Amino acid sequence: MHRRGHGIGAIKNKNLAQARYKDKGTLLAEDQFAQMAKQMETFRGHLEEFAAKHKDDIKKDPQFRIIEVCLATSHRNGGLIGLEELRDRLVASRGKRSQDISLDDVFCAIKKLKVLGNGFTVIPVGKTYLVQSVPGELSMDHTTVLQQAQEKGYVTKTDLLTKLKWEEERAVRTMNFMVKEGLAWIDDQAKERQYWFPSFFPYNTFAA
Repeated sequence: MHRRGHGIGAIKNKNLAQARYKDKGTLLAEDQFAQMAKQMETFRGHLEEFAAKHKDDIKKDPQFRIIEVCLATSHRNGGLIGLEELRDRLVASRGKRSQDISLDDVFCAIKKLKVLGNGFTVIPVGKTYLVQSVPGELSMDHTTVLQQAQEKGYVTKTDLLTKLKWEEERAVRTMNFMVKEGLAWIDDQAKERQYWFPSFFPYNTFAA
């Protein structure tokens, strides 16, 4: 097993993921944690400055809990969360008596949060959207890989070479970046290395 990724070869459908990943503290390797820590340190600095300037708005607008949800889940998804999951977590955090939050509400709140710089970005992926909540802009290649992974939750190098007609160097460079950033996990238990994306796992896969 590759030290930078924990295998998920036994996951043949997404509903089996929960049993394999209860111990969230061991999901990312040391180098991934170090990289993410640097990103989050920068992001937290922006967040603190933003909170100081807009503390009254934050008290009035509970949708600013977007920040808390994104920070709470970033350890397992690298800062890339599905819009629907984000909305559902926001609704759950407000309690049963709170009015439902629509996807449009989340879109509007994210627009407000763009004063933080490139820390919050909505990325269209197929029929859905992903919300990137850490600094760093994804390239077209990275977005294309996410689109390829949406259906199965993972991609292989062969997928990228055959379906996208990419050269091997391009595929390897792109996937190495996404693993390093914590956006993808490596599974070496299958016949060919698989790159899984926790952003596409079902909401109940993790307890957080």
